[in-house]
Amino acid sequence: EIKPGLIINAAAYTAVDRAESEPELAMTINGVAPGILAEEARQLSAVMVHYSTDYVFNGNKDSPYVEDDSPDPINVYGKTKLEGERAIQAVGIPHLIFRTSWVYGTRGKNFLLTILRLAKERDELRIVDDQVGAPTWSRMIAEATAQILAQLYSPITHHRSFFTQVSGTYHLSAAGQTSWFGFAKTALEHARRDQGGGVARLIPIPASDYVASAKRPKNSLMSNRKLNAAFNVTAPVWTASLERCLSEVVL
Repeated sequence: EIKPGLIINAAAYTAVDRAESEPELAMTINGVAPGILAEEARQLSAVMVHYSTDYVFNGNKDSPYVEDDSPDPINVYGKTKLEGERAIQAVGIPHLIFRTSWVYGTRGKNFLLTILRLAKERDELRIVDDQVGAPTWSRMIAEATAQILAQLYSPITHHRSFFTQVSGTYHLSAAGQTSWFGFAKTALEHARRDQGGGVARLIPIPASDYVASAKRPKNSLMSNRKLNAAFNVTAPVWTASLERCLSEVVL
């Protein structure tokens, strides 16, 4: 009834560990639904933006992943997200798939809010220190998406033809890198300095010591070079975004 010209799908099943015991539900949301949205977009002659994940890769690469690297997910969540990508691609509509990583924000359930809460409840926290990635603020993803869409829908651009030219998969994550331990350490240092956050002692541990249902990639780093070249959008360093985000979190 609305007949949108643009569909942005930010919905996903993101409970990585629970997906191991709910693979059908995860596949329905992450794998099947995006394809149905793409089919509806085709009926409407609409274009589509969709978000995916670094978890489509196995994490064994020694350098940041690029878009042409072969996916090889090692958990149910990654497998279902990869199916969602392929379902959209199979429909053949103009689309942008943005793969991002280690997403956090001021709302919902995410690593940052969990660490800030646990630091007030416990004396010590054991955090994985041998998996690397780029913590990415959800608002940064939204802002980058808005900048890209502003280009595609500018008065001098025939947006559908431009959209068709740039249609494809792009990596969109913060610049720089750290481990989960480094992320937690930096977040708590900022929180303590600015708001008197929790004082739990952090202990770095290997991933092999962390009990979880789903395996995680050792390397979640992705190169944004293709995104920068296509849209001249440069992601901020993760520490800068984190500081902005923490200024809005009430502890």
